[in-house]
Amino acid sequence: MKQVHNPVREPGTDPARPLVQVDSLDVTFSARTGLLRFEQARALRGVSLEVFRGETVAVVGESGSGKTTLGRASIGQLKPSGGRVLFDGTDLATLGGQRRKAFRRRAQAIYQDPFASIDPYMTLAETLAEPLEIHGVGNRTERRERIEQALAEVRLTPVTEMANAWPHMISGGQRQRLGIARALMLQPEYLFADEPVSMVDASSRAEILHLLGELQARHGVSILYVTHDIATARHSARRIVVMYLGEIVEEGPAADVVASPRHPYTKALIASVPEPNPANRHAHRPVLPGEPPSPMHVPAGCAFHPRCPEAIPGVCDRQPVALETTGPQRRVACHLYADGAAESPPKRDPRPDIPA
Repeated sequence: MKQVHNPVREPGTDPARPLVQVDSLDVTFSARTGLLRFEQARALRGVSLEVFRGETVAVVGESGSGKTTLGRASIGQLKPSGGRVLFDGTDLATLGGQRRKAFRRRAQAIYQDPFASIDPYMTLAETLAEPLEIHGVGNRTERRERIEQALAEVRLTPVTEMANAWPHMISGGQRQRLGIARALMLQPEYLFADEPVSMVDASSRAEILHLLGELQARHGVSILYVTHDIATARHSARRIVVMYLGEIVEEGPAADVVASPRHPYTKALIASVPEPNPANRHAHRPVLPGEPPSPMHVPAGCAFHPRCPEAIPGVCDRQPVALETTGPQRRVACHLYADGAAESPPKRDPRPDIPA
């Protein structure tokens, strides 16, 4: 896609400053529990995170851990009940009117479901033209040129034929590539990718993730990649953030987190990754017992202690735990590492199918 000047970007931006900074973020939802009774569900609890320019940060965890809520809050789709989200130093809560519209050119999203996120009554060209028209970018000829360039970039070819196609005429993988092209039409600086390959055929997942990596290198966009799959996170991201019940429990460089997980929850996630080894087809894999607790009734102490195989009686079930630095670029929220405990000895990568 041809690079043009984006008037929304600040010319004197400090590259050392995080593009996205989440600071002690709380997000609370009101849930009906009776005819006239409501309870508060804390989807995020004191989450702090930074995403730098040109960086991919993967957020992993089970369903209900708060991954998507964090991503939606990072692009201003959810209003925080506490804390703040800064984008290039500006608090998103202070944006309104034209300033919020201008922010939309700088931050976009790739959604999980390519069938629900694409309008079936618009051709592919109309889908890609819509954000350009809303923001008044270019004339009709320039828009057509950018649409054709975008289709070529995501390998939806032949371009002329694809531009006039309808969504029902293309596959799920092609729909997701269209969603990626639409997210990049305004040349954003930041993308929230909400499990972009979870509803795509297995044969297309690697291709789409590779395509995202190519586009990121070409356009210098930052990506918050939300996924259940810690194996793809290992290959697609620079850093991995592990979330459980609305909190970050571990963070570090992707290769280090996978090769030497510290939090028991991270260890369990990695142990659950299937191994492509026929000799293990009858082996029982370790799995976490039970389900994550409800965010309306968070356990006392460490929220993970009811399911943790390494829980310390009288400590993990009573004392809250904070996210502590345990080594270079490593943070973990676990009583096993409290009070500056020494780093655990290096561990062999438990997943042979995730090469270092």
